[in-house]
Amino acid sequence: MQITINQTAVEVLDGETLLETAQRTGHEIPSLCYAKDAVHKSSCMVCVVKDCATGQIIPSCTTRPAEGMQIDTESDDVRTIRTLSLELLLSDHRADCEAPCSVVCPQGLDIERMLNLYDSGRYEDAHKLIAGVFALPTLECDNCKAPCEKICRRGTVDQPVLIRTVIRELSEMYEPESIQTEKDTCKTDKTLFQSRLGRFTESEKKRLREHETQNPKPSRCLHCACAGREDCKLRFYATAAGIKRPRYELSSALPVMQKIRVTEKMWFEPAKCIRCGLCVYNSANGFTFKDRGFIMQVVIPDENRQNADEELAALCPTGALYLI
Repeated sequence: MQITINQTAVEVLDGETLLETAQRTGHEIPSLCYAKDAVHKSSCMVCVVKDCATGQIIPSCTTRPAEGMQIDTESDDVRTIRTLSLELLLSDHRADCEAPCSVVCPQGLDIERMLNLYDSGRYEDAHKLIAGVFALPTLECDNCKAPCEKICRRGTVDQPVLIRTVIRELSEMYEPESIQTEKDTCKTDKTLFQSRLGRFTESEKKRLREHETQNPKPSRCLHCACAGREDCKLRFYATAAGIKRPRYELSSALPVMQKIRVTEKMWFEPAKCIRCGLCVYNSANGFTFKDRGFIMQVVIPDENRQNADEELAALCPTGALYLI
């Protein structure tokens, strides 16, 4: 059977969806709720295409090709609907892609990553980040007005992290010439879409203070940057669509930065979940849906955690499920 995609005739293989046919024949279509060789159902609507023969807008990830289809994957109408779908998903996605301190650093230092290495005792790696941005032993921090400390999310909970103090401490640990680093890999990429989690509620501030008391870190950093941001499809497609900031106000009522340990290495953050269901459909008695409609959530009951395979993290399109 043949159909047309963007006015080009293509051969359809048995069992393929429109998305798979398009990808195989060189037509790129974004998708968040689809994963090759995994059980999935259409939910994100980022993969929509238009059948010009009927005028219908259809999800390509679950629709099977049919005789006479004239598929359009790249018109302005199709791109507008995909962008709207992304913006709706972002309105329910409460998370920081990059930590605010990293975003505002005049030198582009990935401050949160540096603090993460510092808190993990990986001082040489943390020093490499600093050496990749600053011309050590010179520190631009000495004459900086410290926007990183002014915008630090820790400061909205109690007191901001003393970022410049940590940088100075690390910069003095090693001789500059003893550290080999690639400078371009040490800076925060500010061209990428930046999601924002908004302000903490009073109950969230209380929870974060209690967590710090029970799990103190040397720097006291909240580590609010997304651990799964490098593989986040939502961020990738939002950047590609030219979205600078979400069009709609955040609507998620889920507690921000609630990190649930599922297995030894796998973590789950509900506030980042877009409820695509990939972790539900591809785990046996593991992740599951709770409630319906707008209040529906993906949850992992305590008794089900032993059934959650760590390979599920690779299916997650948003960094809600990740490995550390």
